Amino acid sequence: MRLDKFLVECGVGSRKEVKDLVSKGEISVNGKIIKSSQIKLDLEKDEVIYKENKLEYKEFRYYILYKIDGYITATEDPRDATVMELLPEWVVKKDLFPVGRLDKDTEGLLLFTNDGKLAHELTSPKKHVDKIYYVKLDSPIDEEQIKKLEEGVDIGGYITKPGKVQVISDNEIHLTIKEGKFHQVKKMMIGVGNKLNYLKRVKFGNLVLGNMEPKEVREIKREDII
Repeated sequence: MRLDKFLVECGVGSRKEVKDLVSKGEISVNGKIIKSSQIKLDLEKDEVIYKENKLEYKEFRYYILYKIDGYITATEDPRDATVMELLPEWVVKKDLFPVGRLDKDTEGLLLFTNDGKLAHELTSPKKHVDKIYYVKLDSPIDEEQIKKLEEGVDIGGYITKPGKVQVISDNEIHLTIKEGKFHQVKKMMIGVGNKLNYLKRVKFGNLVLGNMEPKEVREIKREDII
């Protein structure tokens, strides 16, 4: 792969920007400053350094974020702050996008990738990928409400697929669903006669929020996901 393409794919900058960096002597290959952006790299052997960091080419990249309240799940928006703004500088953002969505006021686990095929597998209703949410309710949940959640709830002309409820306390549950309709969990709670006070996704596929801190980002591997 040519050096300029490699640098672009590693998220260093546009084709023009990386050519400028090379011409200014800011890129080294195998310990030597390189002034030509057209040299060919051996991706398995050559070491490319920029700002004292070793660059590594990856066709597909995967990151998880502990999303916080106040950010919409989108790559860009003219009015609201997006989850992309929560990603630190070290994340290679080229072609990156969030998989699925979390509402603006919903917190928790959010996956980012540039792997379109995997994203489709995770979000397709046919794949039935589990999503587990920590739900804090306005009122104590009763057996009838649990039964409705586990059988399917009318959320305005659509009956949700059966969920699974794990009771934590009188007004706290873990809810497992396999869909991701707009405001689905909120509408499910209203549909059973309760109200949502707080929502956090704690698991998506095989990914678990675990001990992550709010706004923390981790790079993961594809095999960690499904």
